[in-house]
Amino acid sequence: MSAPVSEAEIKSARHITEEEWRELRLQSLHGLPEELAGGGIPDVLLGYQKALLASTAQHHVTVVEKSRRTGATWALGADAVLTSAASRPDGGMDTFYIGYNLDMAREFIDVCAMWARAFDEAASDIGEFVFKDRDENGKERDIQAFRIYFASGFEIVALASRPRSLRGRQGYVIVDEAAFHDDLEALLKAAFALLIWGGKVAVLSTHDGEDNPFNNLVQDVRAGRRPYNLVRFDFDEALKDGLYQRICLVTAKQWSVEAEAKFRSEIIGFYGEGADEELFCIPSKGSGTFLPGHLIRAAMSPDIPVIRWEPPADLVHRPESERASIVEAWCEDALRPHLDTLNKALRHCFGEDFARVADLTVIWPFVIQRTMDLATPFVVELRNVPFECQKQILFFILDRMPRLSGGAMDATGNGAYLAEVAQQKYGASLVEAVHFTTEWYRENTPKFKAAFEDGSLLIPKDDDVYTDLRVFKKIAGVARIPTDKRTLELASQTRKRHGDAAIAALLGHYASEIDAGEFAYRPIHEGGDDIAAEDGAWPGRGIDPGHRGGIW
Repeated sequence: MSAPVSEAEIKSARHITEEEWRELRLQSLHGLPEELAGGGIPDVLLGYQKALLASTAQHHVTVVEKSRRTGATWALGADAVLTSAASRPDGGMDTFYIGYNLDMAREFIDVCAMWARAFDEAASDIGEFVFKDRDENGKERDIQAFRIYFASGFEIVALASRPRSLRGRQGYVIVDEAAFHDDLEALLKAAFALLIWGGKVAVLSTHDGEDNPFNNLVQDVRAGRRPYNLVRFDFDEALKDGLYQRICLVTAKQWSVEAEAKFRSEIIGFYGEGADEELFCIPSKGSGTFLPGHLIRAAMSPDIPVIRWEPPADLVHRPESERASIVEAWCEDALRPHLDTLNKALRHCFGEDFARVADLTVIWPFVIQRTMDLATPFVVELRNVPFECQKQILFFILDRMPRLSGGAMDATGNGAYLAEVAQQKYGASLVEAVHFTTEWYRENTPKFKAAFEDGSLLIPKDDDVYTDLRVFKKIAGVARIPTDKRTLELASQTRKRHGDAAIAALLGHYASEIDAGEFAYRPIHEGGDDIAAEDGAWPGRGIDPGHRGGIW
């Protein structure tokens, strides 16, 4: 079975009813501190706002994927004041806020003035001025702007439109509603120039379409192609952190679970079909095929075997010793020749998607090349294989994989048993039991796709594998295997697949990043306990602290 996500998770958040939200919030309140559950006044910043400021404090570049009207810009106003009011030895610098109209600039500078008063920082009154912008050809233009001076000598400047250049300036750049700026790439190029001398950049926005440069930036960060930190919060996460409680506090309304559920329902109703994008961080036109066929075909090699086995239907009812003997013979005949060719000097990892009857169990090893690319030596597909026989086959493979440095196994449903026994034998730090969630897919499928795009994966040239990989779909903005669709009938039979090879490959790629040690055996030779001296063979059984797993 290929890692389903529950229907509750797949369901678009905007379709959660008022009553469902009321029940969810009643359950969540049970774990809140007493002062919050009882309606006490929360901290000035809500949890997701604190996470945002923690990111800007620790990372040079923070990208923020957010719901509309959740107070992200308000929180960054506090960040701007704390940054520009500080002295240079304390990390102080100028702040440049870049919106796309005059109202945004004025609103931000008003927020900063409020924070300056709250922090009791000495600051000048708001001043309106003309910001002289000059492009790379020396052509000047005027941008209307606002600013606040601080006793530190630094200032906050809020610009009403995108500057072509920030040359000669230094500081903290905040790009607000980035998805709605013309030529975002050029704007970020200008902003990133400030990083050289210790500046920082925050890029925040709601979405404006799947093909928008901002969404491309978000996906690049998720895929690990950009060394930035990503912060994400949608409308529901903001509500759980106390957004509506704060609204009630400011508007002198009485907060209750029922009132919050009604408020949530009304806001989603106002946005209608646009709620997914405006409130739940799901770019529009977000459904469709995830892995284009040309990317998959480019990664394929005809030299990589897919080893398939379906034992006799009565195998499960035969005596244990006979079952073990049959499995051992098959492993020696079908698997041993491929395992013996594995390079002992290279690290290996694996992914496994479990099934017992309806679908396939797929075991997908990877060889981690010296270039850190991932090459598939072979793939194993098992149909209708008893539990204990699957364990025997898995252990046969893992025992013979040199420098085993990571594994990820489908732990949903009956797969939990095989994942558990693998962890018991090889260690929970080496083998991860994966329980699939929307968030897990959101974090890991972009990296998997990036490996195809970068040409860093080598996989079998096999029609079943190809079709399984094509089953990945973007559902509510997240790539996953649909749970309501069987993907392929085997040529002359009625038996079905369900993206099983795709999940195993995804898990194998994920396992390559597990930061664990290595697992190796000490071979016992006929003359005693001499340790194997072949090139790349690691002595002992267990963790080698000098060699860490993972491709990072």
